[in-house]
Amino acid sequence: MAQNPSITGSTTMARLWLHFCICLQIPGFCANVLLTQTPERIVAQAGNETELLCELQREHAGVYWYRWSQEKQNFEFLMFFSPLGKATYGTNISQEKFSVHGTSSRTSYSLHISHLNASDNGIYYCSISQSSQLLLGTGTRLTVVDVLSLPPKTTQAPLSKKPLRCVTKSKSPIRKGACSPLVWVPLATTVLVLLLSLVPVAHRFHRMKRRLWHRIHRQ
Repeated sequence: MAQNPSITGSTTMARLWLHFCICLQIPGFCANVLLTQTPERIVAQAGNETELLCELQREHAGVYWYRWSQEKQNFEFLMFFSPLGKATYGTNISQEKFSVHGTSSRTSYSLHISHLNASDNGIYYCSISQSSQLLLGTGTRLTVVDVLSLPPKTTQAPLSKKPLRCVTKSKSPIRKGACSPLVWVPLATTVLVLLLSLVPVAHRFHRMKRRLWHRIHRQ
């Protein structure tokens, strides 16, 4: 005897709802290594678009996407995407707003959401069917805001205008500038050469003074 499709669908949704409620009450209960969603949180501006990634450990016969609305307390079926590229949408779900793209390996699927608005707020889950059970991903929380806040600006401290000064070796090392050896070594060398050049002049002047003194006394 064939089962009524509506009864089968209701049973599946009831099982999924019970499983989801348990996930909300017991954190980590639904964690599995089969589905990984990135990023964990998205903050996007209204009117823009965004993308959520779901990665599978191995190939499956399609991926489901659901959205949990904290405000409405509603768990909504968005769409199902098969490996063949066929999409099946939920009730009142816009095909222009939601789309899924899969890779050739059939282990990575991304949910693309366009024309973002406040009604898109919620936690998005990718899901797969395995052994007559629906396994949920880790979830991605989407928050839509009117204006994105800019990161705080970093200000640089003004450069110090204090004059440079020399310090002894017992303190901090001598800084480059007016106290650098490249400045005072050539200066000291110039002064020393100048002093040495004055020695012969002084000696000659002293000899001339002695000769003049001897001439005066002989007269």
